[in-house]
This record gives sequence, C-alpha cells and structure tokens, in this order.
Amino acid sequence: MGMFDTVSDETIKRGECTDIYFVRTEEILEKEQINPLVSMEVTAAALPDAWGIVCGLSDVLALLEGVPVTVDAMPEGTLFFPGEPVLRITGRYRDFCRYETAILGFLCHASGIASATAHIMCEAKGRPVYSFGSRRQHPSIAMMIERAAWIGGADGVSNTCAPPGMPVVGTMPHAMIMCFDKPEDAWRAFDRDAPAAVPRIMLCDTYCDEKTESLRAAECGATAVRLDTPRSRRGDMRSIIEEVRWELDSHGYSRVKIFLSGGVTREDVIAYRDCVDAFGIGGAIANAPVVDFAMDIVEIDKKPKAKRGKRSGIKQVYELVCEKHRTLPVGQVPPANAVPLLKPCIVDGRIVQKPDMQAARKRVIAWIRRATEAAGGNKEPAKKSGRNGSQKKPPAAPKA
Repeated sequence: MGMFDTVSDETIKRGECTDIYFVRTEEILEKEQINPLVSMEVTAAALPDAWGIVCGLSDVLALLEGVPVTVDAMPEGTLFFPGEPVLRITGRYRDFCRYETAILGFLCHASGIASATAHIMCEAKGRPVYSFGSRRQHPSIAMMIERAAWIGGADGVSNTCAPPGMPVVGTMPHAMIMCFDKPEDAWRAFDRDAPAAVPRIMLCDTYCDEKTESLRAAECGATAVRLDTPRSRRGDMRSIIEEVRWELDSHGYSRVKIFLSGGVTREDVIAYRDCVDAFGIGGAIANAPVVDFAMDIVEIDKKPKAKRGKRSGIKQVYELVCEKHRTLPVGQVPPANAVPLLKPCIVDGRIVQKPDMQAARKRVIAWIRRATEAAGGNKEPAKKSGRNGSQKKPPAAPKA
C-alpha cells in the first residue's frame, strides 16, 4: 500500500484492480477447462449529449500490451454516437476477462471529460476556455483529466502535472491577494515578480465589488480582470459583467479584457459568451458525467452470439461523406467513399498504432469548427455594455 488511497500502476497492469466476479469467473472457467475465442465490443447505449468523443485509449493499450489479444478501436478524438462500438477486443476470454473493469474505467472517465469539454468549446463560439478542474478530482488522476480536456479542445490547463505539449495556465488565487495589506500591493507584486510571459490577469473580487476592484487593477497594469463569483454571489451576473465592462471602457481601459471563472457551467458559457473574453471552467469539465460504456461478447468461436439487447457479430463503423455514421457487420460492403473508423491498435499483444494526443485534439478542433460554422459561425448578439449601448467589438481574448 502507498501513502495515499490509490492503486499502483503495477496492480492495474496485473489485472488485480477488478470486480471480484471476474476473478471468480476466471477460476471457474479454468477448472472447467473452458476458454473460448471471443470478440467483445465496447458501446454506450446512451450518452449525456447527442454525441461523444473517444478518449482513454492510450491507457487501454498500455494495459493490454503483451496480452495475447487483438484490439481494433476508434482513434482518440473521434466523434461517436450511441450504440456504435468504439473498441473491439478479440482473444481467449480467460486471457483478458479480468481487465474489463479497468478498460471501461479508462474509457468511461476520459471520454466523459473530453466529450463535455468539446461540447463547451462548441458553445464558446471562439472564446478561449481553460480547464481549471483538476482540484475537483483525486490528484492521482490530474494528468488524465488535463489530457482529456486538452483532447476535448480546451485552450489550456491549470495543473502542473499535465502531459507535455499543452499550455499550463493560471495567475493568482484569493489567498495570494489576502497575504498583502491591500489588493493593489498584491497586483503590483505580481506585475513585478511573475515571469514576463505570464499575462497580467488580476483577480478582482476579493474584498470589494467587482467594478471597484477591476478599475483599481486596471490602474495597476492589468491586461485582463478575472471575476470568480458566478456561484458565490447572488446578484445578476450579467449585470455585474456589463457594469465592469462599462466602467473599464468609461475610464479609458477598453483594452482590458474580462475573464470569468468560479463554478462556470456550459449554460453560463452560453449566457455570457457575448460579454466575456475567456472562461476558466472547473467542475463542469473535471466532474463531467462519465460515458456509460459497456463491454459485451458479440462473437464466440467466430460465430455471432450476443446477450439480449445487444447486436451479435463484429461490426465496423463508417463515416460517410455527409459526416454521418453507419454501423455495418464486418464484411458487408460499405457505401462509396465511406471511411472505416475502427482501426487496428494491437495485434497478438503487440501495439501497432499508438495514440497521438495532438492528432486527437486536431480531430476534435476540426469537428468543433465545422459544428460552429454549421450553427451560424461566431455571430453573437450586440453587446449591451458599449458606452452608448451600441454594438461593440470585443477585444482579443486573453491567454490565462
């Protein structure tokens, strides 16, 4: 046992982090000398939203490397719909049955985070969104959370244990401001001492109302003000944001941007995206509903066989020219120009295609761009916060 209540990599790799009934099944089948060749598919009958994003495959392949199985899967970052198999394993059942718990855990959790992030990015209409949610989950999985959020399209992440290849962002907490006599001392110290590459985004709601602190922070050189109060204040958040914008503009700080964090939800992004320049989102990403995948036998000894409620036989999912999907039995001729989505990943225990985190992100970003354009692009209603009530072009969004 380690210092914390976590399971070691070695324990998971040995198949010792599993539901007990798989261990009992393995023991009984061994005593009965039964070990059929099976194909099992991972599907979700329903999703939290209309579509999801596949994520977590890298951990599945690390788990099954060296196990005598063949794995075909949708690449990470692939869009999928309810009922579509995202992964298929073929091998002798006793050789991998105890890994089902970990396989589903890897896919369910990471896919849930990536999917929620992608849906938020679609609603942000080009506004940057940053993952601030690793503190809402066990620290031992912080890397997984940030990786899944990055694949889902987030513009940056906050945890220092994020995988290489993504921006780690963040400026100051309320605690830092409270360590100084007054907020101005904290903001000026941050401006003096923080690395030059870190944007001067000042937290503006520690003691006074947001308008007052935002103006004082702007005087101290803030390039953006961060409002962290959507859930802690009972006022009209839109009115607060618009008041801050009005006062900044009125006092000659029209270039100072507004960054919103603090319990921000997808609904908040929709509500405030026309008057906020960027969002920091925690629980709505890190605590996203998991994708409720199941893993079921669809073929035994190369003959179609499935339990009630499941479709027997191994399948392929095709992306059509119109970007819709069609699931067909393997071997059936697909429509013209259809692209097969399940691809070989492991052959006889050997990894033949490793997941690429950046390529996965590019798939999601491309989908978000197409979905946003199909929904009418980045057009937004006129801002109400211009000095004369007229439409006002928002300043360029800040980097957290």
